[in-house]
Amino acid sequence: MSSRKAVVLSSGGIDSTTALAIAKAEGYEIYSLTFSYGQRHVAELDAARRVADFFKVDKHLVVALDLRPIGGSALTDRIGVPKGRSVDDMVRDIPATYVPARNTIFLSYALAWAEVLLAGDIFIGVNAVDYSGYPDCRPEFIAAYERLANLATKAAVEGKLAMHIRTPLIAMKKAEIIKKGIELGVDYSLTHSCYDPSPGGRACGLCDSCILRRKGFTEAAIPDPTLYGGIPR
Repeated sequence: MSSRKAVVLSSGGIDSTTALAIAKAEGYEIYSLTFSYGQRHVAELDAARRVADFFKVDKHLVVALDLRPIGGSALTDRIGVPKGRSVDDMVRDIPATYVPARNTIFLSYALAWAEVLLAGDIFIGVNAVDYSGYPDCRPEFIAAYERLANLATKAAVEGKLAMHIRTPLIAMKKAEIIKKGIELGVDYSLTHSCYDPSPGGRACGLCDSCILRRKGFTEAAIPDPTLYGGIPR
């Protein structure tokens, strides 16, 4: 068993990239996991590959699964992506960009890979401060999933390893996350945050994810390298 292997869920965005950088700084062998799930912001797949190359991860795996037949989300269905909302509005209700059971599904794939690798740590860049109200980003969800992981896997039941769901960003504001990433050498120009990019991949600047990204860079007093459609830097 190696206690220094980690599976890191990587979407190519700010949070998952910073979580990956933290795992790397802690000395883990990095196995990054990305999903092509029918999302409209498919540009994030290229960003995740760029991040994997930048950090020279031990292996980057892209799993294809199609959540479009299930639908129920603005990211996978013919539902408009909310634009121009205030941060207060974002945390008031669970938004249309919530993808049903997404983190449960993603963590289950990560758990399977971690068990094969005998990697006791899974890193996920969920955040419960500057986020869009998703229930599967909350501490109670993570705690429940960790309990499940240790009940549901042969390796854990046989005592070969204990599974830990690592959430180093969960109590951090977006500006704090960005500052931490800069401290660890993250190049945020490699990342992608927008939920509704143009066909060429340019960020809209108005969806919840773009607004939170812009807010984070502004509060961190660090220039945002993203070019937004129709919005000056």
